[in-house]
Amino acid sequence: MTQKIASISKPKLSVNVLTQEEIEQIHEATLHVIEDVGVSFPSKEALDILEAHGAQVDRESMIAKIKGDIVMEYLAKAPPTYTLAARDPELDLPLDGEHSYLGTDGCGVEVLDAFTGERRRSSKADLMDAARVADYLEAISFHWVPISAQDTPPESRSLHELEAVWKVSKKHVQTESIVNKREMKAAIEMAAVLAGGKDALRERPILSIMQCTFSPLGHDGGSLEAGLEAARAGLPIGYMTMASAGANAPITLAGDLVVGNAEVIAALALMQMEAPGCPVYYAAAQTSTDMRTGAYTGGGPEDFLFGAATNLLADFYKVPLSMGAFATGAKEPDWQAAFDNTMSAFMAVSTLSDMLLGAGLLYGSRILSYEMMLMDAEIWDMLVNLFKGIVVNDETLALDVIKSVGHSGNYLGQRHTRKHMRERWMPKLIDRRPYNQWEAEKDGAREWARQKAQEILDTYHPEPLDPAMDDELMRIILAEELSD
Repeated sequence: MTQKIASISKPKLSVNVLTQEEIEQIHEATLHVIEDVGVSFPSKEALDILEAHGAQVDRESMIAKIKGDIVMEYLAKAPPTYTLAARDPELDLPLDGEHSYLGTDGCGVEVLDAFTGERRRSSKADLMDAARVADYLEAISFHWVPISAQDTPPESRSLHELEAVWKVSKKHVQTESIVNKREMKAAIEMAAVLAGGKDALRERPILSIMQCTFSPLGHDGGSLEAGLEAARAGLPIGYMTMASAGANAPITLAGDLVVGNAEVIAALALMQMEAPGCPVYYAAAQTSTDMRTGAYTGGGPEDFLFGAATNLLADFYKVPLSMGAFATGAKEPDWQAAFDNTMSAFMAVSTLSDMLLGAGLLYGSRILSYEMMLMDAEIWDMLVNLFKGIVVNDETLALDVIKSVGHSGNYLGQRHTRKHMRERWMPKLIDRRPYNQWEAEKDGAREWARQKAQEILDTYHPEPLDPAMDDELMRIILAEELSD
């Protein structure tokens, strides 16, 4: 199978949820918060770097206050465009402001078995299976580690997860589960084995890193130090805010954006202080707390608005965006899941977010569903065609054909129809059968998605990783396990 990437490129549709004046208001409020309230950086290494670059540091509270002009000075050093490399260069992903790509999400802890339907704890074998299905789908441009390899040692689990994905796919990998410096050094060593050395990895980063912030206005020390290690190695590094309105961020959407924005750009400025010019990206998955239960929602109008707004902020700072979009809060692949994922993706793509995350996960990124992954691919395929818009030129206006058919004919036999008929979108899972056929069979998208997933798992076996390289990756992992 010749692999392709189904990206959304130069869309004709757009949505503006913030005016330029409103973006600048959020920006100014953000700098005010960073300078006057500060951001928590619970890492001596991070505080030393910040202080050396002009930040006011309180060692006891581990809060750094950074003047706005310093933040902007260092953000300006970040490259506005770069490429996420794949082991197969044909699958590279240019982050050039003109494409949107879909990835899986992480890091779930359960899987719905594609054959039995059983919900169970995820394993490394499950992760390899999920990565094979994602590798098969054109809609999936890059991998997050979608589920945890819970049958591997906790101290090296994130490394086993990388090895599992690399073993079955040549697409780009972006990991969110490496949260300390020691594991990051090992991950860089593993990626360098596949890339052909650390210089080659810097030139073509086949691995990118995502870390979560710690709302409100904080970070995890291990994540900061892991990020600094990645930045020094030239790996793209992003920090994701998951500020939840009403819980760890203000209940108002603008206030939530300010808190999340402060967390993200303060961390990105830190990366530039340590490694000027290193590739960084903005990451966001804000939501609104369900005020009846205090629960994470994983969908709703607030999430959809955040999806569009955060890309406008990322564009303001001239860095790419990785946006949580598809990871519905639904418990099964139902109408709620389809609605959540369609709306969140539509809003994110409408501002041309560079990377969208979440394909295949349910219940707020806790449970992997193969049916959902196939259904998400269908949603993405529809969006790819939707955002092409309507092409208007002499050929598409079809005046000669209209004249030829006139008032009493039809267009089915026209050469023009045969020429363009394959441009029209055809669903794989959406049911367009006659009612009586549906009534007789009573199946539909979920059954078809499950059958397709089973077919992929039974028959699709990508070219395996070179055994010598795999042995070297496992040597690095074993060394980490023995060092503890």
